Amino acid sequence: MNADWVQALRARADLPPSKPREPLFIEAAAPAVGPIGSIEPPLARRMAEAGLPIAAGPLGWRITGASANDALAALAAWLRDQGLASVWRNELLRVADAAGSVGGAIERAAVRPLGIATHAVHLVGRAEQGGVWVQQRAFDKATDPGCWDTLMGGLISADESIPSALERETWEEAGLRVTELRELRERGTLTVRRPVERGYMIEHIRMFDALIPAPLVPLNQDGEVAAFERLDRTALRERLRAGAFTLEAALILIDVLELRERG
Repeated sequence: MNADWVQALRARADLPPSKPREPLFIEAAAPAVGPIGSIEPPLARRMAEAGLPIAAGPLGWRITGASANDALAALAAWLRDQGLASVWRNELLRVADAAGSVGGAIERAAVRPLGIATHAVHLVGRAEQGGVWVQQRAFDKATDPGCWDTLMGGLISADESIPSALERETWEEAGLRVTELRELRERGTLTVRRPVERGYMIEHIRMFDALIPAPLVPLNQDGEVAAFERLDRTALRERLRAGAFTLEAALILIDVLELRERG
């Protein structure tokens, strides 16, 4: 891939918020826990005026109350009721500061308005017959509907480890067991920071790749994938240049498959 094109793609994955935001802390968390997110001041004031457990502090905004999880649940429910949250999934994600100190858990639909960082796993599936397996996201997905993606990608829930999330998502999205794959390798972390429709996205993606041995083929189990396709590298490059992939998937595929032009 052209170096200037790749650089422009990377720039889109490292953008500041589109509106001013202030740090968000959890009062009930241990002193070692730093900011766990960020929030637009007008939204924070609306929440405080509605009687929610949030208050202005010297360094930003504080989520108050004796129980961090109860306070986070109240904020998430209010965001849902105000139409400010994403699709409600009844799935809790870990809430932590930049150093990894955990302060609680919150419904995933509320993380973007509160600027809470998420953690995800993605798997690039190399086909034994040649080429790479990619998925087309379902057309009713809340984000990037119908776009092309890696073989598998999903968020790590609050009670999951990286290996357990990799196993679960690989089965749910591609109908494959990790034990069936060959040459499974971890390929580093990609961090994406950018404004999104309902707030600010910070996502740390653990990248993996593996060989899908023949005659195995991916088969979706959870209804979140419209189709799978096996592309050779020429077809993959053409589809990447056409902007058919999600931003995150494009960067992962370029890095893991080393599609950057050298020199």
